[in-house]
Amino acid sequence: MAGTEGGRGAGPLLLGVRHHGPGSARAVRAALAAARPRVVLIEGPPEADALIPLAADDGMRPPVALLAHAVDEPGRSAFWPLAEFSPEWVAIRWALEHEVPARFIDLPATHTLAWGKDDEADAEGELTGEEQPPEPTAGTPAAETPSAGSPSSESPSASDPAAPDPSTPDIDIRVDPLAVLAEAAGYDDPERWWEDVVEHRGAGERDAFAPFTALEEAMGALRETYGVGGRDRDLVREAYMRLQVRAAQREFEDDVAVVCGAWHVPALRQKASVAADRALLKGLPKVKADLTWVPWTHRRLSRASGYGAGIDSPGWYGHLFGAPDRPVERWMTKVAGLFREEDRIVSPAHVIEAVRLAETLAVMRGRPLPGLGETTDAVRAVMCEGSDVPLSLVRDRLVVGDVLGEVPPGAPAVPLQRDLDRSQRRLRMKPEALERELELDLRKEIDAGRSTLLHRLRLLRIEWGEPAASRGSTGTFRETWRLRWEPELAVRVAEAGVWGTTVPAAATAKAEADAVGAESLADVTALAERCLLAELPDALPVVMKVLADRAALDTDVGHLAQALPALVRSLRYGDVRGTDTGALTEVAAGLAERVFVGLPPACAALDGDAAEEMRRHVDAVHGAVGLLGDAGGSGAESGHGDLRVRWRAVLRTLSARDTVPGVIRGRAVRLLLDEGELGADEAARLMGLVLSPGTPPADAAAWIEGFVGGGGGLLLVHDERLLGLVDEWLTRVPAEAFTDVLPLLRRTFSSYEPGVRRTLGELVRRGPGKQTGTTTAVAGIPGFGAEPDAGRADAVVPVLRLLLGLDDDELVGVAG
Repeated sequence: MAGTEGGRGAGPLLLGVRHHGPGSARAVRAALAAARPRVVLIEGPPEADALIPLAADDGMRPPVALLAHAVDEPGRSAFWPLAEFSPEWVAIRWALEHEVPARFIDLPATHTLAWGKDDEADAEGELTGEEQPPEPTAGTPAAETPSAGSPSSESPSASDPAAPDPSTPDIDIRVDPLAVLAEAAGYDDPERWWEDVVEHRGAGERDAFAPFTALEEAMGALRETYGVGGRDRDLVREAYMRLQVRAAQREFEDDVAVVCGAWHVPALRQKASVAADRALLKGLPKVKADLTWVPWTHRRLSRASGYGAGIDSPGWYGHLFGAPDRPVERWMTKVAGLFREEDRIVSPAHVIEAVRLAETLAVMRGRPLPGLGETTDAVRAVMCEGSDVPLSLVRDRLVVGDVLGEVPPGAPAVPLQRDLDRSQRRLRMKPEALERELELDLRKEIDAGRSTLLHRLRLLRIEWGEPAASRGSTGTFRETWRLRWEPELAVRVAEAGVWGTTVPAAATAKAEADAVGAESLADVTALAERCLLAELPDALPVVMKVLADRAALDTDVGHLAQALPALVRSLRYGDVRGTDTGALTEVAAGLAERVFVGLPPACAALDGDAAEEMRRHVDAVHGAVGLLGDAGGSGAESGHGDLRVRWRAVLRTLSARDTVPGVIRGRAVRLLLDEGELGADEAARLMGLVLSPGTPPADAAAWIEGFVGGGGGLLLVHDERLLGLVDEWLTRVPAEAFTDVLPLLRRTFSSYEPGVRRTLGELVRRGPGKQTGTTTAVAGIPGFGAEPDAGRADAVVPVLRLLLGLDDDELVGVAG
């Protein structure tokens, strides 16, 4: 029996626990010290027995997790997380410290992984273990893919969806034992009940086995009422555990301690024949599985993170387990330290007052000691002045926490993981649970290496880093990344291991496979860009061949125009990363030629939505041609003639065709004006023709949107003739047509900066073309002064000197 007053009876010592419960962990440690068993059996996958000695390694720092994955399908995986305050971890450490054998006795992972494979339809719910309280089971596992079955009944859906045993009552939902016990005790919050009866229990308990006796009796009553509580697979798991306990008893007699979820204790205590247990295990599906230790985080132990390990506040539980005394005072000190790090004014008086308030609240609420609720309320009132905004920082950084565990280098790992570990050490990129920004200067060797590694990992779907907008620089030699290591990335690494044993080899093989399987031309061009960023020269020949074949067969101008910008952007990386982009230039130039030929007919007879989409393609091609002309040379040097000259001819064609929608014609005129190929007088003449009374108002509004949309407001500010034409046309629009053109005009002008809109409003109020007393018109340069302002020009000189890195004499020479 589990224990009697002052001692324990015959039979194995069954220690029913709540997973990740510091009170259970302390009780397990005391019970093992009192009983001193010759073997410790722990709920968990038995394939991990060989990994138990690593728990004593100096490099092992919880939280960690046992990761099991199918060898032939690494994405089919399951985790068994363990924190420093997990009873299972305490039992493992006790056994290792006292040189006592420790063994896992739950159903092997080879079966639990196969369970999910056999019933994919139900597997989505089997993975989390979130709703079920941690108390009934051990080794909270979770699979990050819907195909993996959870080996723990801590999950409310960790059981088979098959019909329940007829001998048990009909259960509509899976039972939450912790909630049932809390309700019976008059509590509306299971967590608060557990804190009061277990976590706040005095450390001076005379009988180390009494807590387990009481919990076993409670769970026995629940199982008499609810049977398996909707967890039919627990019958199979418990049959396997009974067989393992019997085997240990044959070897060590009754000097056996079993640490398992309290929910399973009545089942392990009951008498069942060996034949009956073996019959339950007969014919179970199997898959070949590998296991290892991986780092875990407190955030992933929290329900709020999306992975349910059964606790809302792992940081708080870790504090309760680690605090030798005065836990409330120590917690308030931690909170004050966090606030002071964030430059909030918090003094020792705040800490004293918060502790007093928390203790007062505990007395008023009838609790033996202040719990998380009382401490949170006290912090809000005393240190946060009643605001929940700073309190969210406490929740994120302390109550949940960003602790990331560590695993020793000797832990088993796939070759790709070992290569990634070496790269991380070489580049000084330590994985961290807390999200941080990393600024890279690609002109530095170490930063270029970091960028390459992150881009290669993204190709492998290992999303450790996410690109972000660089602040303060738009140059191609700058990159900004947001880094955050999540435990499930270990599964992604295992999955990617099928592509190669090193990061470069795996990324190359994955890129080649992605190129062959790409669905569109734009996908291939984007892949080519990513290969250049990841510095995968061995993958480029395959990608470029697929790209050339797809481009030759694709006749959709929209697809070609969509693919060209990404392809041309890739050419920039030759300068920064030293990549040979000659072949890429040839393909991009050929793609541009096909766009030039097909664009004018493709722009005819388009409706409004199609015309707007084609306008965006025209903008993208215009930018791409500019980059391509710079990268590929011109004339005979590039072998493709002057691409810019031919593109300008295409724009002239688009601007003059009546069959082309107004938004595209207006944009073509605008681009020609920006390029200096069209004078201001000619642009004004074209606008005047479009805005003449014979043009339907809707068409004229679309032309204006194309011409002055996307930052064209400055054109109207500096060329009042154009503004005057728009103003005059707008005043002539008939009342019945005004409501039709208003949405187009509103969309156009609302995109301008506030300062531009304000200036336009002032110009319209005084009337375009009417000069004020401080502004003089200049022939040929509308909107500018009569003479250059030497004083204002001189003010720019110091800034230019800094930007160009020149002294005064050199700057004068450049200006000259």
